[in-house]
Amino acid sequence: MSTREFFAKRLASELPAFVKVARALPGDQLHYKPHEKNTAAGALSWQLACEMDQLVELCQTGDIHFNVGACPGADDIVAAMERNGQRALEAVQAASEERWEGPARFFMGESMAWETTVANMAWGYLFDMVHHRGQLSAYIRPMGGKVPAIYGPSADSE
Repeated sequence: MSTREFFAKRLASELPAFVKVARALPGDQLHYKPHEKNTAAGALSWQLACEMDQLVELCQTGDIHFNVGACPGADDIVAAMERNGQRALEAVQAASEERWEGPARFFMGESMAWETTVANMAWGYLFDMVHHRGQLSAYIRPMGGKVPAIYGPSADSE
């Protein structure tokens, strides 16, 4: 199994947890953040949905242009998470090994912030997304929601 194929398997196994966490956010509490320096729950969840779409861009072009835009409502976040996650998985599966091992660039605005291979950037992106999913899952209970099972049961799961 190639590293691209392994990545696709890992991404496929992580996608349901991303959607469960997005669905668990109380829609009327998307403004919640535990500290002034934290990103609000809705914006953080929207960032994850956008990053899924940026994985598509990475696999197709070798570049990521980081941009998240304005946060929509809870239902739109979940729909984008599902749609973009599936598109990301399909893009990884369709990428050639040459693309996967080829150069990648990450742009924030006009500045290139990171340069590596598509494989390394995809893994770094997935790890960062898992990190932010964990951050977001810690917001849910104080928001009045129930934390879903991610890698095993949570205190709120049945």
